[in-house]
Amino acid sequence: MKNIIYFLFGAVFFFQSCGSKKEEIKETTKPTDSSLVNLSNEQLKNVEILTAKLEDRNIATLIRVSGQIDVPPQNMISVSIPLGGYLKSTALLPGNHVKKGEVIAVLEDQQYIQMQQDYLTAKTKTDLAYKDYQRQKELMNSQAVSQKIYQQAEADYNIQKTMVNALAEKLSLINVNPKKLTSSNITKRINIYSPINGFVSKVNANIGKYLNPADVLFELVNPEDIHLNIKVFEKDLPKLVVGQKVIAFNNSQPDKKYECEIILFSKDLSADHTADVHCHFEKYDKSLLPGMFMNAEIELKSNKSATLPADAIVNFEGANYAFVMMNKNQFKMMEIKPGRTENGYIEVLNPEQFKEKPIVIKGAYTLLMKMKNKSDE
Repeated sequence: MKNIIYFLFGAVFFFQSCGSKKEEIKETTKPTDSSLVNLSNEQLKNVEILTAKLEDRNIATLIRVSGQIDVPPQNMISVSIPLGGYLKSTALLPGNHVKKGEVIAVLEDQQYIQMQQDYLTAKTKTDLAYKDYQRQKELMNSQAVSQKIYQQAEADYNIQKTMVNALAEKLSLINVNPKKLTSSNITKRINIYSPINGFVSKVNANIGKYLNPADVLFELVNPEDIHLNIKVFEKDLPKLVVGQKVIAFNNSQPDKKYECEIILFSKDLSADHTADVHCHFEKYDKSLLPGMFMNAEIELKSNKSATLPADAIVNFEGANYAFVMMNKNQFKMMEIKPGRTENGYIEVLNPEQFKEKPIVIKGAYTLLMKMKNKSDE
């Protein structure tokens, strides 16, 4: 009887063990790969899938920098007057365009009258001194006067002539033409003329204000020689040379590009280890103003790299992937490391994993959506 019980117990245990092993085998023989996407023949009819292999293309290295439009010192003019005076009139506002020789302000002061009077008086005295000098010269030649009297007349004439020349220069400083000055056109007002073609950067005076000789009335800018001053990190400086092309743009119009050329390097580094690199614009554009912030791209030498079209790469959970066709109906998503981008192509930094494999270049996003839907199920 005991033998029968033991036999039955052992048989039950044996069959239970076999059943559990079968269940384990059943569970382990169904592995799943979440990176695989399967499409039926019917699904393939509704999806356009194109594949291609990695393509070697020339990809240029870009250095992206930022900077500011600047004006060389010789193109930024501070307008002042050597003599003080009251500002009688001006119509200038910041941003106004001015032409060289245009009257931009009128000043008034009594000292201008005195200067013109002094000049005309000195000129009259010079004429008299010249006549006396000529007369004494003739008398000395005929030995009618001593040489000392002749020398005194010559000295008086030279002194008067020097005074006239000095006063003429002073009048020129206040834009009064001494050659055209007569007793009938003496004026208490003088004109201030624009020395350049350009625009007004600053207006520092108002009507009725008294201006001292050191005061700056206006600041004018000649924009025809504006340049771009970009900040380049120390590690990138050896890659750049004079004459290298730079493409600049601003944030408000990123699609509008401005061509520049490197003309000068700064010889010292700032606290953040950057150096100033000066670039000249190929064409002058009136919309480019001093002080405007700009972004810039500097293209270095091109080299051949394995690339894929940008549409072949998809982003999933913070990483980049491409789909490789395993067979007609199956595609595998593999991580890809993108590098530089140029003309719609992206450099592949891990090409050995994709070498000679058919990669989906059209329809990758559709496969990604299919894979997401599968994971949600």
